[in-house]
Amino acid sequence: MDKVDIIGDVHGCYEELISLLHKLGYQKENNYNHSEGRVLVFLGDITDRGPESLKVMELVYHLVITLKKARYIPGNHCNKLYRFFLGNKVQQRHGLETTVAEYEQLSTSDKNVIREHFITLYEQAPLYLQLPEVNAIVAHAGIKESFIGRTDKQVKTFVLYGDITGESMEDGRPVRRDWAKHYKGKEWVVYGHTPVMEPRRINNTINIDTGCVFGNALTSFRLPEEETIAVPSKQTFVEEKFHSFKVD
Repeated sequence: MDKVDIIGDVHGCYEELISLLHKLGYQKENNYNHSEGRVLVFLGDITDRGPESLKVMELVYHLVITLKKARYIPGNHCNKLYRFFLGNKVQQRHGLETTVAEYEQLSTSDKNVIREHFITLYEQAPLYLQLPEVNAIVAHAGIKESFIGRTDKQVKTFVLYGDITGESMEDGRPVRRDWAKHYKGKEWVVYGHTPVMEPRRINNTINIDTGCVFGNALTSFRLPEEETIAVPSKQTFVEEKFHSFKVD
C-alpha cells in the first residue's frame, strides 16, 4: 500500500461517500479500481445518525471483504452495532437508533445477510492499522505513541473513545484530553471520532472527522501526499456538535 486514501467518519452519509470516491478517482463502473493503484482505508463509524447506514455498510463490506480492495478499522459506533447484532443489550441512542430503524424495515432474509456481513467485517478488522509503507497509523479516535503495538483493554478504550477522563460535559459528551498536543511520534496518526470544522493537524496527527453527518463535509487524507480532499455535506448543519480546541 504505497498510496492510500483514508476516509473520515461517514456515519451513514452514502451520497457524500460516493461523491468523495468519485472525486478521489474510484469509479463503480471500474469496480472501484484506482488508476494509480491507491487503496481506500475507512477509519470507523461508517454507520449511525445518517440517512443510509446500511448502504454504506454494504459498500464497505463489498470493498473490504468481497473485493479485498480496501481496509477498515472499527469505531465506537461500529463496536456498539456489533454488540447489537450479537444480541447484547445496548441502548439504542446516540445514533444507533437510526441504523436499527433501517434494519427493522428489512425482510428476515435481508436482516440475516446484513447482520452476517457486519459481524464478518467487524471481526476481521484490526483494532487499528499500521501502514509502514506510508509511515502512518490509522486509529479511530487516535492512539498514544506508547500504545502503538499494543491491543489490550486500555488501548482498545483509547482507540475507540479517545483519551477520556471518565467525566462528562453539561451536554453529556465525555470530557477528553487533548492527546494529540503531546504526541511526539515520527509516524502520522490519522484519526476521526471528534467532529471538527476543518481537518486538525498538530504534530504528526490529523483529525479528519469533519462532521459530514452534522452538515459540514466528508474528508479524506491522502498519503504519501499529505493532502486532504473533501466534499460538502448534504445534511443539516448542527453547529454545537463541533469541537473547538483551546489554543495555548
